[in-house]
Amino acid sequence: MRTKQTILNELECSLPAKSVNEGIARSVVGAFLSQLDPTVEDLSDLRCAVSEAVTNAIVHGYRRGDGDDGGDCRVVLSLALLPDRVVRVTVKDKGCGIEDVARARTPLFTTDPAGERSGMGFSVIEAFSDRLTVRSRPGRGTKVTLYKKMK
Repeated sequence: MRTKQTILNELECSLPAKSVNEGIARSVVGAFLSQLDPTVEDLSDLRCAVSEAVTNAIVHGYRRGDGDDGGDCRVVLSLALLPDRVVRVTVKDKGCGIEDVARARTPLFTTDPAGERSGMGFSVIEAFSDRLTVRSRPGRGTKVTLYKKMK
């Protein structure tokens, strides 16, 4: 049985799946967190985790590179402030999805055929968050949710 979480404040934005928008997502996180007067470490951790999640959605979910225009492919970033200074971040795409989430979360696993990606995206996100969940359906997209308790 799921209990509904009390949301103290929230924000959602939808960005075209363009690599340049990863920086915008980081800025949005910083602006949203300003209400908590976060430590530099907490702010850096969460911005890094969001950067990885958004980059994964663009590069892997939509198979985009820096030269792609993103078309009508979107990445949705949702932020929620929960009680006790807990921040919930969700990054969703409607891309190709992940066939095997457990395998994708294994360090050094990558779907990059050129082998230019390190396969550390989920490991980095997990390292900078307190809890990470990944839900995905092939052909339907991926939803990455992370929680971080701010000091």
